[in-house]
Amino acid sequence: MREAQRILITGASSGIGRALALGYAAPRRSLLLLGRDAARLELVVQECRAKGAAVETSIVDVRDRLAMAACVEQAGERQSIDLLIANAGVATGLSPGQFVEDPQAVRGAFAINVLGVFNTVEPAIAPMCQRKNGHIAVVGSMAGLRGLPHSPAYCATKAAVHLYADSLRGALARHGVNVSLIVPGFVKTPMNAKLNGWQPGALSDEQAARIIKRGLERGAAVIAFPLFVYYAMRLFTVLPPRIVDSVMARFHYELAQTTEREEP
Repeated sequence: MREAQRILITGASSGIGRALALGYAAPRRSLLLLGRDAARLELVVQECRAKGAAVETSIVDVRDRLAMAACVEQAGERQSIDLLIANAGVATGLSPGQFVEDPQAVRGAFAINVLGVFNTVEPAIAPMCQRKNGHIAVVGSMAGLRGLPHSPAYCATKAAVHLYADSLRGALARHGVNVSLIVPGFVKTPMNAKLNGWQPGALSDEQAARIIKRGLERGAAVIAFPLFVYYAMRLFTVLPPRIVDSVMARFHYELAQTTEREEP
């Protein structure tokens, strides 16, 4: 694949988004970094510029459809976007003693993790198809492969974007646009720092970014890591559900519910 020179990344102020921005930062490369925390985003910008990249930023909330459309469209008018990475997302789960997730937290997670992906990707599709070139990457999760008892809504949001990416890949391939689904396992980010429980195969955000970058450079349809967790989760989808449920119930996890809400 042609090397991406103009790259847009959402959720670029921390975690995987930050690590990807730093991984792509290089001379003759243009980065458009989106996030909500201006102070943290500025620190990322300084590091990327120190590595020779040209960097633009936009302080925007992925839940705001009109603002995202304007941001992506204007960025593409200045210079065609080669690679768009829909990375922004939040985690939410059941706190100890909870039987059901807070409905507001559930809708906040869906607004960011699902509608936020739509709001990011949709404005880029037509321009990429018109020029018959471009690459869209959507960040999912191992939690999107099989429901986990400690985070029902989060799993549902990631399952939704997995199918969205799969569907887009088939729809856009004939127009010269590549679509990749990124399926990380446990990554040591501020988001996962709130998760209390066993995290097999956990990687640093820098390690995750290197794997993702390699996969995107070869145009991989699915970039999943670590592979032993990916294949275990795929196996769980074909085993009898009650057996899998009983196994998963043996593992104790605590994940705080998100404070994000449906509206920005």
